Amino acid sequence: MFEKLKKKLTQVKERITRKVASELVPEAPPETKPEVLPETPPEALPEAPPAEPPEAPPTKQEAPLKVPLKLPPPKKPKKGLRRAVKRITRRELAPGDIEDIVWDLQVSLLESDVAVPVADHIIERMKASLVGQKIGIRADPKKMADDVLRQAIQEVLTTEKEVDLIKVIDAKRAKGEPAVMVFVGINGTGKTTTIAKMARYLMGRGYKVVLAAADTFRAAGIEQLEIHAERVGVGVIKQRRGADAAAVAYDAIAHAKARGLDVVLVDTAGRMQTEVNLMDEMKKIVRVAKPDLVIFVGDALTGNDAIEQAKAFDQAVGISGSILCKMDADARGGAALSIAHVTGKPILFLGTGQEYEDLVEFKPEIILNALFGD
Repeated sequence: MFEKLKKKLTQVKERITRKVASELVPEAPPETKPEVLPETPPEALPEAPPAEPPEAPPTKQEAPLKVPLKLPPPKKPKKGLRRAVKRITRRELAPGDIEDIVWDLQVSLLESDVAVPVADHIIERMKASLVGQKIGIRADPKKMADDVLRQAIQEVLTTEKEVDLIKVIDAKRAKGEPAVMVFVGINGTGKTTTIAKMARYLMGRGYKVVLAAADTFRAAGIEQLEIHAERVGVGVIKQRRGADAAAVAYDAIAHAKARGLDVVLVDTAGRMQTEVNLMDEMKKIVRVAKPDLVIFVGDALTGNDAIEQAKAFDQAVGISGSILCKMDADARGGAALSIAHVTGKPILFLGTGQEYEDLVEFKPEIILNALFGD
């Protein structure tokens, strides 16, 4: 999962590590005492040469010319010393120091289908964490690089609004009513299969579930849901193909109330956000069903497209959160990094395979460990 993005982030971390390491203040070398030579015994000393007679003082005509004393030019400090002085006087990173790193990170994020505002946020958080950063002698450049990127990405994965699915169901059950969840999304994202996975997930926690086959538009849509329902062992409320989808959802809710069931999962026809008639039908389903949660199901492999779809459905009916499918095949990770930040609604689950058990509760650590784990 996220192999390509992980590789690119690793390269960025290595560049940050090298940059921070180059700015570390070196420790002063240990003082070395001058070497003391052993004294030479007097008898070993060589005999002094005989003194020469003093020269006669020069006559007035022979007085030497006064030549100015020429001193040798001062030697330049050694390269290592110059570098040490530079590091001591500049112990924090300036904006220019990370300009090339910032550019590489931005390109890497955009190549991985991360939405532009999300990429900008990660860049700004990284710059805020690095620029002016005091670098001490014992700083760990690798850990600093890892922490900076991890914190920036964790922020975009976390939303102010949280949704606890189990609390929603328990609150409705305490009132003697079923919790209603309507699933929306475009064609082919795995919405119907995700509903079956959700049914298995809830049944495994002791809840009684019924499915509503409100996808009356697509050929064999009702039959597909029935096959899934039979496999997981749950009932389906349906009507004929072409029937009013809102009426199907209403019947399923009435059935759940009469039978004392806990949860109604409403399947809807996949539709593009540009299809006005189908979007109006979806709004009608939401008005009639009055769901506790409207869940957008997106295909992680479509990257930025999934983000635009989520925004459109949120504007139309107000989604509560998202489920991203096919995460096990996603090498780029753009949708996972972007969708929560762009919509302001949390990721609820991740689809990680084709089996009914392959539905994982979302936690930011899943993405962070996939990107930064060994």
